[in-house]
Amino acid sequence: MITIDPESPVPPFEQVRSGLAQRINDHSLAVGEKLPTVRKLAADLGLAANTVARAYRELEEAGLVETRGRLGTFVGAGGDRTLERARAAADEYAATAHSLGLDRAMALDIVQAALRKT
Repeated sequence: MITIDPESPVPPFEQVRSGLAQRINDHSLAVGEKLPTVRKLAADLGLAANTVARAYRELEEAGLVETRGRLGTFVGAGGDRTLERARAAADEYAATAHSLGLDRAMALDIVQAALRKT
């Protein structure tokens, strides 16, 4: 996902923050994409969990990510309301499909059929 340069004068939390911000801004991380947990990313990068937590907090304050409680941290729409509305509609559809007992494949088939109509 990102790399940390232990020899850099830039603090590790800032390397994490800027690395994720760059990937969000260049769209290599898509709106709505789930980020690794703080502990997982910290372990992957060989950092303390508090270091990654600080980076996530700063990204959230900047509106680049959103934390959804126990569900985790996700790439935010960053001000693009169109994408945010589409994500919200997708979330609502997924919840409806689940409540109707549709499996994932059937729910996706329905979406694909609807997209072909437009």
